[in-house]
Amino acid sequence: MHKIVFDTETTGFYYESCKLVEIGAVELDDNNQPTGAVFHTYINPEQDVPEEVVKIHGLTTEYLKDFPTFNEVKDSFLKFIEGKELIAHNMQFDLGFLNHELGFELPNKMTDTLNLARAAFPNMRCNLDALCERFGIDASNRNLHGALLDAELLSQVYRKLTAKK
Repeated sequence: MHKIVFDTETTGFYYESCKLVEIGAVELDDNNQPTGAVFHTYINPEQDVPEEVVKIHGLTTEYLKDFPTFNEVKDSFLKFIEGKELIAHNMQFDLGFLNHELGFELPNKMTDTLNLARAAFPNMRCNLDALCERFGIDASNRNLHGALLDAELLSQVYRKLTAKK
């Protein structure tokens, strides 16, 4: 089964009151190798992006205002992920936003790399930066969070976490 490693950026931390501003996703084949297929979009959240959140991902209300809304991109995203396993770091966060904006729960098989990392490295930091460092993955161009960059880095982390020894 092909897999989709994805990440989102949002206007805040609570899906009940906040919105998606970016989705980035990369496809892996049955052997966990990148297929080259990528989904990436910025999203007009139709609400202000608070300054404290802009400091995390750099996406301002002004920058996002001319991008499509989630309703305008959801069908292409759903087609991209259809029938594929979804992989995310702290899946509950990303999935909460996606399911809330979609109005239904995605039926895909799900894998949370945070759970995999915590099992592999108990009592150690398991955020994306720490895992990249631990696995020798170059994340030097990650000055801010970005959904596509984070999905690409996470796909490398996932491959290391699931590599047969």
